[in-house]
Amino acid sequence: MMSPSPDPGAWSGALAGVSFVGGVASAMALADSPYPRPGTDVAAVQAYFQGSSGPARVSVIGQLVSAVSLGRFTMSVARLAGRSGARARLLRAAAIAGGSVAVGSLVVSALGSAALTGRPGEREGTARSLHRLVFAAGGPVHTSAFGLLVGVLAVAGLRTGELPRPLAAAGLGSAVAGLLSPLAFPVQSAAVLIPAGRVSGLLVSGIAGARLARRAG
Repeated sequence: MMSPSPDPGAWSGALAGVSFVGGVASAMALADSPYPRPGTDVAAVQAYFQGSSGPARVSVIGQLVSAVSLGRFTMSVARLAGRSGARARLLRAAAIAGGSVAVGSLVVSALGSAALTGRPGEREGTARSLHRLVFAAGGPVHTSAFGLLVGVLAVAGLRTGELPRPLAAAGLGSAVAGLLSPLAFPVQSAAVLIPAGRVSGLLVSGIAGARLARRAG
């Protein structure tokens, strides 16, 4: 049986992480005030998005580039899932579903953030609603969907033998954190699952994407 051909597009897994983290880190370094956490009063929300609109827009660009990259990486994960043997169709469908929701929710979060830097963010009621939308879409919704995608990546990688077991195990752990992140809605302390699932998932996706892209044919 021939080895699968390299998938150059899988480098998008690394680009998704670099663009997202780069955008967030740049915004944090350049902003005059800290990023407002969920539940923060509207004055703090406006101070960040209106007072540091430039840095906030850098983060928006990073999110949009990450979303596009994640969409391409979803194709690579779906192809990997298609080679995974039993129930390959189910895994492939899960990858497409998870990736699609992850991309869509990240775009919604980015557009909401962009709106907060403009005129809609000047109105207190609108700013409050937009900030809630940004958190919901870019936090629990995105992270849980991304967790599903990373989970499929890990399972398919194990089944095909195309990813090493330690990397697949890390992916499964990341997937669990991501899938549990909606607990942040009723339990505020569970919000830690969002960065845990997202950062670990981006790291796993980056490494896995590099392996799939450079794999010998």
